[in-house]
Amino acid sequence: MSTTHDILRLPRTFVPIKPVGFFARLQVTFRDWRERRMVRATLSGLSDRELLDIGTTRGEIDFVASHRDIDPRGAVSAE
Repeated sequence: MSTTHDILRLPRTFVPIKPVGFFARLQVTFRDWRERRMVRATLSGLSDRELLDIGTTRGEIDFVASHRDIDPRGAVSAE
């Protein structure tokens, strides 16, 4: 939310409009797909040793990219 002032110096508050319906779901789906793709590309660029350092293997890259909010070891992340 932001506040601006008009020519009479009266404050006007604006709230950004959120897209609803089909286009909102399409936007969220596309954003999630791009994030998964970037995570997959980043992890694929790491060496096997670097992957082991973060506790994963090449075979788990797709799982990690698709389930970013789930820790496969059952540990709670520090977020």
